[in-house]
Amino acid sequence: MPDIARIPGSVGRVSGVRPEQLLIALDVDGTILHHDGRLSPRVADAIGTLRDAGAHIVIATGRSVVATTPIIEELGLVRAGGLAVCSNGAITIGLDPEYDGGYRIQEAVTFDPRPAVELLRQARPDALVAVEEVGVGFKLSAPFPDGELQGDLRIVSHEELVSAPATRVTFRDPNGSAESFSELVDRIGLHGVNYAVGFTAWLDLAPEGVSKGSAMEQVRRQLCIEPSCTIAVGDQRNDLEMLGWAARGVAMGQAPPEVVEAADETTAPVEEDGLAVLLEQVAADLSITTKGN
Repeated sequence: MPDIARIPGSVGRVSGVRPEQLLIALDVDGTILHHDGRLSPRVADAIGTLRDAGAHIVIATGRSVVATTPIIEELGLVRAGGLAVCSNGAITIGLDPEYDGGYRIQEAVTFDPRPAVELLRQARPDALVAVEEVGVGFKLSAPFPDGELQGDLRIVSHEELVSAPATRVTFRDPNGSAESFSELVDRIGLHGVNYAVGFTAWLDLAPEGVSKGSAMEQVRRQLCIEPSCTIAVGDQRNDLEMLGWAARGVAMGQAPPEVVEAADETTAPVEEDGLAVLLEQVAADLSITTKGN
């Protein structure tokens, strides 16, 4: 079985901690799910083992609420007192089977999308724009590629697109690259927002100061978890702040160099169930018997 590759400064393995004292933040795409959207049984079992032992498993994703809740349900995380972070930290939801749909919006941070959207559209007029409607879907400037967004998708005018405060705005160029978006952001500058460039030509805007890391710090405080008992796992640039926030930040093996550099450790790639490799090790360190043993 592949081991965890540690780098200098790694916090090492969990010791002297009870499962209920541990907070584990998990990215979804490229971390929990394979790139084709598949959930590996091994990953599901590893998450379930720690969940059932009492560890706090918190999904932290760039996905909208609508796209996140099916994953939470599949992983058996809809439990009283559970939490999840969506929209790159702009949305935190409370989980409980008693809630309508199994969740309730606990916090939503918004920003005025107009200045950034208009600046980006001037520089890249052909880019597709999506503005999240929390718990519903997205307002769109034009159709996105099939399967990339979930929920109710409405094509609207530019004015309606930018007229209301937003939790998240996504730019997509099906014919571009991540590098071209990075160059664009560096060239034009963006103020009043936080942003993350995806592994494709995908750019997410969030409220200034908001990230998965900032949201997870609020979650940590709410759950009364010690900072030293936090683990985060991710594979993309929108995970950078979260990996830096955690006492033990772990990059997936396929992560780009800047994400690997920001992490304390690197596990195997998602294609090799790198998340399961890590979580099985955590369970062993906590003396928890995994389902596969």
